[in-house]
Amino acid sequence: MNDPQPKAKPHTKLGELASTAICGNDITSSCLYVSALAIIYGGRWGPVALLGVAAVLFLFRSIYNEVVGALPLNGGAYNALLNTTTKFRASMAACLTILSYMATAVISASEAMHYAHEAFHGIPVFGATIGLLGFFTFLTILGISESAVLAIGIFVFHLVSLTVLLGAGAFFLSRHGVGLLLENLSTPAPGGMGKALLFGFCAAMLGISGFESSANFVEEQKEGVFPKTLRNMWIAVSVFNPLMALLALALVPLAVVPAYENALLSHMGRESAGAWLGTLISIDAAIVLSGAVLTSFIGVDGLVARMTLDRCLPQFLLKKNRRGTTHRILLTFFLLTVSVLFITRGDLKALAGVYTLSFLAVMLLFGLGNVLLKIKRGSLPRPQVASWPTVILAMAAVATGLVGNAVMNPEYFWVFLEYFLPAALIVIVMLTRTALLTGILFVARSVVAALVKPMSRLSQWTRDTIERINAQQVVFFTRGDNLANLNKVMLYVRKNEHTNRIKIVFVRGREKVPERLEADLRFLDEAYPEIDIEFVVLDGEFGPPLIEELTRTWRIPANFMFIGCPGGGLPHSLGELGGVRVIV
Repeated sequence: MNDPQPKAKPHTKLGELASTAICGNDITSSCLYVSALAIIYGGRWGPVALLGVAAVLFLFRSIYNEVVGALPLNGGAYNALLNTTTKFRASMAACLTILSYMATAVISASEAMHYAHEAFHGIPVFGATIGLLGFFTFLTILGISESAVLAIGIFVFHLVSLTVLLGAGAFFLSRHGVGLLLENLSTPAPGGMGKALLFGFCAAMLGISGFESSANFVEEQKEGVFPKTLRNMWIAVSVFNPLMALLALALVPLAVVPAYENALLSHMGRESAGAWLGTLISIDAAIVLSGAVLTSFIGVDGLVARMTLDRCLPQFLLKKNRRGTTHRILLTFFLLTVSVLFITRGDLKALAGVYTLSFLAVMLLFGLGNVLLKIKRGSLPRPQVASWPTVILAMAAVATGLVGNAVMNPEYFWVFLEYFLPAALIVIVMLTRTALLTGILFVARSVVAALVKPMSRLSQWTRDTIERINAQQVVFFTRGDNLANLNKVMLYVRKNEHTNRIKIVFVRGREKVPERLEADLRFLDEAYPEIDIEFVVLDGEFGPPLIEELTRTWRIPANFMFIGCPGGGLPHSLGELGGVRVIV
């Protein structure tokens, strides 16, 4: 019996503005807190540290473009590692991404309600935070198109509000001069320039959270939109974050900045134009941080759905409602975020460690995915290639931010492990469930003498479950691969997939079936007695229509169909093949 698969349903692809807004709300909201952090840790060098972060993002643009261009599927770092290394390593990257989204959702929702409480006194922060998480759960269940409309409105309002703040600040300085700016710039940084730049840069790395989100829902975007979302996010971060930090130095004494760490921009608005602008910025902060919550729900939905299709998570999560959305994933994520809120009792400083370390680790793993793509999938077509110096420099910068944050806040690392290890354990159980079930079967047989009837029923259930899992047949399309490559296929299937059946398919177009192919397969069938090899020769042309026909007639999902690494002659991208995976 096949695992349940979601029914295909046509849906509207997202354009440039909608896609940018969904992930841009997360990354552009960073100026609300990262400006203060960069100044607190970097002193007068805060704006320079934020420019350094913008430079790192510029390097990562080409890294993301290369990986997603070659593998245009949802999943981000998980998808990159899944197609270049083992499923276990890819799943660990996915756990980090889910933790990052969970922390982002809770922190953003709570901070949004704190800003709302500042603008409109009397709002109960804890209850309103749960209500906000519930609202976005409901909105994403309605569908991504409906969510995108709200995201666009939030994004535009946020950019306008930031522009108004910069304009008001410039007008204020034109009338009152830049004396405070010069005084702050002449104040020596604590620990010297080197330490200030290093720790300021590490703190400012919080400002790139959200850059990875676009890769997690790339399949929902129109063709050619993904690179534009990266460009637009980079421009926004490069302009607003350093300018806000510089304006802060012109309006607020350095010694006073820590007192306004959670609402520095609102204070800057009041200082430059009065209470009305401070209130406007508070309202904008509440709204755009709410948009970051939406980004988390959309990103985690695409990632978890992809993991579930690959049988890394329980299949019941794939159930779709009448609107075609995976509501079980969204409801589960909502329950997780609310549980975290109750566990921390609204004190989210502990989650800051999860937030910082997890998303920086995700960025680092994405860079690793790019390296493996170059080494192991060099012939895979891609529209852009990131140079080796770019990849190495970008990974070194993120690693510096990761280590620097751990050094600045060592308690964050232990809190991070408290959340990461249980998440990793769930995935490990799913990936080793046949071995665990075999262990259950062994225990059942060991005590069968004492509990004959109940244990025999358990044994039968366990055997049936193992057989049902292993009954999922997989397909490998061969071009007449030599025996060594076919052996690699068998090793990969035996190590990564829970199955005992594989179809080796040769699509006969103008080419003849290689003479030694059938003999090689007979040899492998004897070498791997635990796996049943079926050789099939088909007439036709390899491509999306054939994949779709075989998925329907053989009842084998496309993500359980494998190919070797194609060269430049393949007329179709992996995205067009519906999830077919590269394993050799």
